[in-house]
Amino acid sequence: MKAKKTTDSFLSEKYNRRRVLGILATAGMLPLIGCAGQTNETENTTTTEKTGEEASTVSDAGTGTDGGGQETTVADVTPADSWAKGGTTAMTAKSNYPNPFTAALTACSLVATTTEGPCTTSTDLDREDISEGWKGLPLRLGIKVVDTSCKPLSGALVRVWHTNLEGSYSGQTPNNNMCVSDQSYTSNDFFRGVRTADSDGVVYFDSCFPGWYRGRAVHIHFQVKVNGQTTRISQLFFPEDVTKEVFTDHDDYKGFGQPDTVFSNDNIMSGIPSGERDRHIMTVARMSDGVMLASKVVTVA
Repeated sequence: MKAKKTTDSFLSEKYNRRRVLGILATAGMLPLIGCAGQTNETENTTTTEKTGEEASTVSDAGTGTDGGGQETTVADVTPADSWAKGGTTAMTAKSNYPNPFTAALTACSLVATTTEGPCTTSTDLDREDISEGWKGLPLRLGIKVVDTSCKPLSGALVRVWHTNLEGSYSGQTPNNNMCVSDQSYTSNDFFRGVRTADSDGVVYFDSCFPGWYRGRAVHIHFQVKVNGQTTRISQLFFPEDVTKEVFTDHDDYKGFGQPDTVFSNDNIMSGIPSGERDRHIMTVARMSDGVMLASKVVTVA
């Protein structure tokens, strides 16, 4: 993998690319909203989940329903300097990570359809570890796909893509000048992959916390196909307090500064009614080895 550039040189060299992406992000490509959800009200509590010997501190964007009927609660986030480093090789306690999808589903509301964006590729790599050796805060991403009856969509194909810690995508995209910060990255496919949902409608990816680029809140793109047909293209977001902590204290991220865009001025998130935004915000937990477990139930059909 190409050696990581210093933060100062990266920010100087890549400012124009981020500016172009920011212009694209604010060009008016708003999501198409599905069914209505519950109003999101923020409060601070601390929630602890245990599975075996694993204890996790959970954080999410507010109380209510997460789009699949799961109750979500904002929590005090463990300081970011206790998050792990080194990428997916730091997942030393993976066999003990809890199942984040044990809650009974009572109401399943569609997530919004959002723009696919210009940074897609035609490559579909069926793999769990999508990091290709990149460093950063290791992220275990879990997605459970269901229909509006809360039935798991077994066999659904789930595709994800997001940036590296520098805020760059990879691969041969429709516009590499805008999406790729270093042209050598066009020969890579880091942070891209597809998985087939198991009998519970669940897929997992081993990844790293994404970086930010101008004009967008930190996000992960996903696409779901059922029987070969796309049923939903959308995006997932991290709780804002988690993102702030990571870019404030984590050694791999703090040199890039805070993202210039938050939910209130992100073109995608701000276009979703406030009562439906929790359907796009993941639940985050810190594992005993410092890995971030981010999970979401998404209703797509």
